[in-house]
Amino acid sequence: MGLAAAMLLPLAACGGGSTSTTTKAADNGETAATTAGDSATAGTETAGNTTAANVDTSKFVTITMLVLGNKPSNGRMEAALAAENEIYKEKINAELQLQYIEWTDWQTNYQLTLASGDGSVDLIGTATDWLYAWQMVQKGAFLPLDATMLQTYAPTTYEEVGEDWDLCTKDGSIWFIPEDQYTQWTNHGIYYRGDWATEAGLDTITNFDQLGQYFQYIVDNKEGVIPWDVSGANNTGGLLGGYLGSNLEITTILGVDPAIFTYNNDDPYTVTSPYMDGDTLVEAAKLFKQWSEAGYWREDVLNYTGDSRDQMYAGKSGADQHHTQTYVTTTRPIMDEKQPGSDLQFFYWGEENNNVTRDLKTHGAMAVSASSPNPERALMLYDILRNDETAYRLHNYGIEGTDYIVTDDNKLDHPEGYDASTDALDTNFWYGRMDAYELDQASWYEGRSELFEELDSKAHDYALTKFAFDPTNVQTEIAALTEVYNQYIPSLAYGKVDDPEASVTEFRNALKSAGYETVLAEVQKQLDELKASEG
Repeated sequence: MGLAAAMLLPLAACGGGSTSTTTKAADNGETAATTAGDSATAGTETAGNTTAANVDTSKFVTITMLVLGNKPSNGRMEAALAAENEIYKEKINAELQLQYIEWTDWQTNYQLTLASGDGSVDLIGTATDWLYAWQMVQKGAFLPLDATMLQTYAPTTYEEVGEDWDLCTKDGSIWFIPEDQYTQWTNHGIYYRGDWATEAGLDTITNFDQLGQYFQYIVDNKEGVIPWDVSGANNTGGLLGGYLGSNLEITTILGVDPAIFTYNNDDPYTVTSPYMDGDTLVEAAKLFKQWSEAGYWREDVLNYTGDSRDQMYAGKSGADQHHTQTYVTTTRPIMDEKQPGSDLQFFYWGEENNNVTRDLKTHGAMAVSASSPNPERALMLYDILRNDETAYRLHNYGIEGTDYIVTDDNKLDHPEGYDASTDALDTNFWYGRMDAYELDQASWYEGRSELFEELDSKAHDYALTKFAFDPTNVQTEIAALTEVYNQYIPSLAYGKVDDPEASVTEFRNALKSAGYETVLAEVQKQLDELKASEG
């Protein structure tokens, strides 16, 4: 099931457990906030003027954290967790265990787990963009918190977050803890070989015209190499979103499926859509048809399921597409090793028009489950994990000397014989990382800091951090729009149409028939309500 369809799944049993208060969360989002909030307030009242130092921890408890990713089978996670748990046992008489939502059908399984409300999970890794945290709030999946509870059970974290608590607050409650002390960039773009670009007479690539020149050089001069050997079956949108964002001053509105609704950067409360209006989509479709006919990707791209990154590593593809973080930590270092002198570079979307959006501070966040049997101890454990350097390193890096080593220049490396494909820790803690405790890996791209500074100089903040679109009134139309999107966009993005302009017109007419105007009006209505509530 795709993400759009997964978001339509009702959290009918969210917070059910054995308590009547959280069972109500499934029935009425507003009631859920009030009821669970009363429960949380009651918990903090018992704490009263208590501090974490004198909380009753006489009963040993197990705290279960829900994380995304495939559970490792090499035993390294368990070994590191055993050492880490010694800290929690000593400090708060608790232990941590991880529950994995594996990548196969992860969207559906994540939401079903939150919907179960069976009390099996205490801490939930979440995010307001890719994991739809605000929508989960509406469904009653998270326990509402307040300043007193956080000051009591997670005092160090509470002080650190400071003004950023506003990013997590709605209807008088704090709903999750932001990963606001960690610097990352997950803006997308395309990787290309700097050595081949230089051969093509390009000092750098900063726009789509230059990217086309680079691709053409590969066609003309690199036998057996496909300029971008992309899997259209997996990357259905191709370069289309990047082209639109690099030629228009727009930002995609998060949490609305399909991702065709945007706002102009100077007017974030008015819904727009380049997929429906303007000439830019037509221009893109024409360009990508030219690129398809020129052989910049394989003829059967829409059905191809290969891995463009592996092809790039093997010297058989001239490009790969993903984000900044992957570039500095993975693709650049591996290309330096596998293709010495390749000088892998990164053309990021919005580079040509300075239209780059900073990562949300809630791109990673941690929530307490509404059905957690031990919410206070869960917060205490999270506070330690996030702020105790020993626990942090054990959780994120493993056991020093076995899983990692620290070099003389204070960088993270691995013991001789270490193989990330078989030896990785994979605890996947993306919900509270701290720059203060992060170690740069010895293999990472040395130009990382300069690239981050360049991005920061061009970037703007996402303007609708608290917008949580409620699709209840337009679920039928959203499903229809998603079907139209999935039918037309791959062909437009990869130039597999006879007449680009006619195909865009047909696509737009299909969107209208599917209920585009109805969804647009609903999104606009909810944006108007948000604007009014913010004064």
